[in-house]
Amino acid sequence: MYILKPDLGDEAQVAAIEKVQQAVEGAGGAVEKTDKWGRRKLAYEINDYSEGFYVVVNFQGHGTIANEITRLLNINEDVVRSIVIRADE
Repeated sequence: MYILKPDLGDEAQVAAIEKVQQAVEGAGGAVEKTDKWGRRKLAYEINDYSEGFYVVVNFQGHGTIANEITRLLNINEDVVRSIVIRADE
């Protein structure tokens, strides 16, 4: 799951989402599902934002993919907050 800045345009949101999907596929993984939850209120302000655009991506792959996705999300300036967790099987 990651949260994009709320002031991004539609094209920038699509580009950010595609960038994550391409990173998963480029690392040998497979994206199962991408859910766009849309704009929601944050529990607390982050970097002067009180809202964010939530995106949930379910993917499969080996453990190094999670590390690569975490690194990518941390350096992306359009991402306000992110978390990568292992889903129950």
